[in-house]
Amino acid sequence: MTRTVICALCAAFVLAACKKEEAPPPPPPPAAAPAPAPAPAPAAVAVSNIALGSAIDAGKKVTAPAEAFAKSDTIYAAIDTTGSGNATLKVKWTYHRDGKVATVKEDSATIAPTGPATTEFHISKPDGWPLGDYQLDVTLDDKPAGTKKFSVK
Repeated sequence: MTRTVICALCAAFVLAACKKEEAPPPPPPPAAAPAPAPAPAPAAVAVSNIALGSAIDAGKKVTAPAEAFAKSDTIYAAIDTTGSGNATLKVKWTYHRDGKVATVKEDSATIAPTGPATTEFHISKPDGWPLGDYQLDVTLDDKPAGTKKFSVK
């Protein structure tokens, strides 16, 4: 009987040794590369500066900044913007005296900048400005964008 047991054990050992090993599981598929982040949307147009003066250069920048003007001056407003897209700039020039406000001029410009830009507006009065206090109100797409007070002396 021992011989039978030994033969049985040897047979089991031989069968186990000849048993085909299972193949390892296939590697997982490579992870998909993350989608590139979308490019940030360009910044919307915004007013970055309002300058008043009595002269501008070819780039529409004020070359002689001022808050007080002579009666005969042409008064320029250079409005700097940043961002890109379509927008409408509006200006309203007003004269203030004895608690009353009179509109001098209203103007607008449709702009489509693709980066920093300057838009110019101006007022002139050949027979001279009344002495006193004035104000320039700027809106961008009908939202307040800035105010500048100035005077004529």
